[in-house]
Amino acid sequence: MNHEQSRDLYDRALSVMPGGVNSAVRAAIEPYPFFVERGDGGHVIDADGNRYVDWVMGLGPLLYGHDLPQPVEAAIQSHASEGPMYGTPTEVEVEHAEFVTRHVPSVEMIRFVNSGTEATVSACRLARAATGRDKIVVMQGGYHGAQESTLVEGDGDAVHPSSPGIPQAFAEQTLTLPFNDKEAAQTLFEEHGDDIAAVLTEPILANYGIVHPVEGYHETLRDLCDDYGSLLVFDEVITGFRVGGLQCAQGKFGIEPDLTTFGKLIGGGFPVGAIGGRAELVEQFTPAGDVFQAGTFSGHPVTMAAGLESLRYAAENDVHDHINDLGDRIREGLTDIVADQAPEYTVAGTDGIFKVLFSRTAPETFDGHCEAGCRQRTDCPRFDHCPKNAADVKAGETDRWRRVFWPKMKDQGIFLAQNQFEAQFVTYAHTREDVEETLEAYKEAL
Repeated sequence: MNHEQSRDLYDRALSVMPGGVNSAVRAAIEPYPFFVERGDGGHVIDADGNRYVDWVMGLGPLLYGHDLPQPVEAAIQSHASEGPMYGTPTEVEVEHAEFVTRHVPSVEMIRFVNSGTEATVSACRLARAATGRDKIVVMQGGYHGAQESTLVEGDGDAVHPSSPGIPQAFAEQTLTLPFNDKEAAQTLFEEHGDDIAAVLTEPILANYGIVHPVEGYHETLRDLCDDYGSLLVFDEVITGFRVGGLQCAQGKFGIEPDLTTFGKLIGGGFPVGAIGGRAELVEQFTPAGDVFQAGTFSGHPVTMAAGLESLRYAAENDVHDHINDLGDRIREGLTDIVADQAPEYTVAGTDGIFKVLFSRTAPETFDGHCEAGCRQRTDCPRFDHCPKNAADVKAGETDRWRRVFWPKMKDQGIFLAQNQFEAQFVTYAHTREDVEETLEAYKEAL
């Protein structure tokens, strides 16, 4: 493939943007990222005219790929043509809030913001105010946006900031847990329960390799939060309206958190975030309550129209059925390939997300394994080998994935997430032909 235009654009970008990008993960591709010119259904075309099957999909905000259904496109154009924004409430904000509260089990009220990061920042502030406590529990390796309360590393209460520029005092208010470790959660609450404002977790660890919860893990967190008067906060920025359909992952798992943060799909491909939950909590935001939260672009009418019409179309058509069927097909195909060519690797994902984790140990047999993505079944012969948390994913062959495997897939016209940790997304625009082409490329690359 020729990449002269991308190389030249990256050279120019290095002069005016740090690292040549506006989000760090985009620079993970070596020696430089390709620059996308346009999208086409389930594909992207780069600046040099190379065409790729796109499984990145903007890192998650796209439910329909790069071709929007006509009602969604019409709603976006209509609101954009009526004026960019007003600094006042609009009807479409109310309609979108009503749609979400009708479909997501735990959400009685919602506050729209502008990014997933802003949503988790606001959720932490609200949890601290509602409980009168300061400490936030996060999963080790979990990502909840570029915010001071969650950019930490370490074990339990022995943590430190994971980025320069964050005072240690912030990290001292954060506790960490290994995902899927029920015993560690119980011990942490026994030691610090009276100081814990909230547990913040993804229902599926989806920003660090896609790790499914073991049976009873979320129930344990729910019970501990209830026993100690803490709040359970689900970060559904990635899983929201993708895993579990319109009920989100919390509906799929049958767990009702106290608060939920949203992003990506709730905005139909436009910048967005949201915090939803029980009315008695969410109405503590100003102006109804005293917890300050505000934003010039919050509830932007074009974003609200895009998000609402995207979800309405999904509700009225077989969007999630199509996506989930293709997701099962690609994960089943990948499982067959891995069993034959790389039995130490793990196929992960559910519904419309998937990944092959380059884990290092293999079971003696594949009989009875999870056929369409690891579900952490205790009776599966792979159970003791499948990654259970972020540390397990990180211990895999990450350099091989990035330096050898990813370029081989790219050279075959398959665009995968830029590192082993980000999820990959199936959309309504993808086809069985896209899946088959991708599976053939996996066979070659592995």
